Amino acid sequence: MEAGARTARLRSLTVSPALFEWLAWAALAALFLIVVSGATVRLTGSGLGCENWPRCGETFLPPKDYHAFVEFGNRAAGFVVGLTTLVTAAGALRVRSLPRWLLASAVALPFTVLAQGVLGGITVLFELHPLVVMGHFLLSLVALAVAVAVLLGARAHARGAGIEAPLGSSWLALALVPAALALVVSGTLVTAAGPHSGGEDIARFGDLIEAVHIHIGATAVFGILFLALLGLLLVERRRARVELRLAAVVLGLLLVQMAVGEVQWREGLPWGLVLLHVTVATAVWVCVVALAARIVLRRRARLPA
Repeated sequence: MEAGARTARLRSLTVSPALFEWLAWAALAALFLIVVSGATVRLTGSGLGCENWPRCGETFLPPKDYHAFVEFGNRAAGFVVGLTTLVTAAGALRVRSLPRWLLASAVALPFTVLAQGVLGGITVLFELHPLVVMGHFLLSLVALAVAVAVLLGARAHARGAGIEAPLGSSWLALALVPAALALVVSGTLVTAAGPHSGGEDIARFGDLIEAVHIHIGATAVFGILFLALLGLLLVERRRARVELRLAAVVLGLLLVQMAVGEVQWREGLPWGLVLLHVTVATAVWVCVVALAARIVLRRRARLPA
């Protein structure tokens, strides 16, 4: 009887939409931080600070070595991220009347973290092969995009906002996402070809100057698409106030990114500036996905102001 009563109480537990929104914020922040943490591992040359996985050396805790501590710290951060996304997914299961797409997206989050952990182990086994490392980073971007969608959906569900009229720039917003992805991925090519390939014994991947030219080309394509989208939003500014604010944030981040990129190149690519460059690039990706999602989903979803 007591066991049955406990089960019934557990089943009756619900999570409020407001709490679920906070959980979605936490998941997005955790996934963002793990990207920065992983970049720190690579830029400090600590990729093989732990030569095996999941242990670090012969013991579970890392030896007293700088690179081992950096690498093990990233693994510990990954555990926290996994726990955060798992709680978010569990919370989604207890929110009443949650849309199916939102529930599925929230449940997918911990699985992306699990896949990251497995791919991280493969990265160590392949001694930080640049293509595997880039795949690891790419999966992080996918997880961030899913987290952005979950957050937007959670905000809409919590606020019960009405359906908004569609904007004429939805097709351009869709094109902006792969352009942003190409921009960030081409940046990883520059990192792989530069002095921060992940460790002293890790060979550089490709030619640095050629990689920089590819990155500049991707930047130009993204810049043209973004300016075109910004122009369309200005035309519809009365109905696109939230989208314009998001676009202004993206523009500000891009200006910071350009300044940091110029300084880091002139200073010989110090790892601290490169880390700042990666952090801002990740923020650009998150904001671009949020901007595109808001514009596209206006046609079919309830979105918060």
